Amino acid sequence: MKALLRYLPLVLLAVMWEAAPRLNLVDARSLPPLSAVAAAWWRLLIDRDLASNGLSSLGNLTAGLLLGVVIGAALGVLMAWYRPLDDLVHPLVKALYPMPKSALIPVMILWFGLGAGSKIASIFLGCLLPAVLSAYNGARGVDRVLVWSALAAGASHRAVLWEVVVPAAMPDILAGVRTALALSFILLVASEFLIGQTGMGYLISFLGEGGAYDAMFAGVLTVAFVGFLADRIFLAVMRRALIWRE
Repeated sequence: MKALLRYLPLVLLAVMWEAAPRLNLVDARSLPPLSAVAAAWWRLLIDRDLASNGLSSLGNLTAGLLLGVVIGAALGVLMAWYRPLDDLVHPLVKALYPMPKSALIPVMILWFGLGAGSKIASIFLGCLLPAVLSAYNGARGVDRVLVWSALAAGASHRAVLWEVVVPAAMPDILAGVRTALALSFILLVASEFLIGQTGMGYLISFLGEGGAYDAMFAGVLTVAFVGFLADRIFLAVMRRALIWRE
């Protein structure tokens, strides 16, 4: 019952989407009925357009996201632990964080060309900053008593870092990874609008420019569904990883 109530707004949205163009409330050419979008999705699946472009996008997203969150989380923790590193890097992070991440895509094209490298670099930079700040805030927020107690018991600074600080900061680190996951899908589609001849962003742009709006919406819904599914899976993993807090 709870699951039904949770997803009831989506069901109502689907019903309204199907009804609005059929009742001439909106132009069916600009917003095709959901049934037409579903039929177009099936055609894209049969023609393997979804598979080929989806796999290309998934590879770029995975590479950029993993690089961003691993390097970002490590850098954030080390910044919190080593003051000279914090003094060196923190002003740069604070300056770049408010910048719209999609504004960096043209720079990545200039530096890495029109291949997969510029897409991965765009996703990497967008995911790096939230991972850095979340890990930094989590590590800085660790109870000092825990650190002092471990040091007083004879633990080395390295042992305290990995056995006390990192586990205590893990909730914030994982929250930053979840934010980065959402940003990765946005940057993936935005970069593929501009770069290359493969990927879901390219497919959506190509179909829209060709006037195949039912297929275009099918591509948009595919990206939205995969992003939603990825977030649900990560949330389940996150809850399981943090079950010790309960």
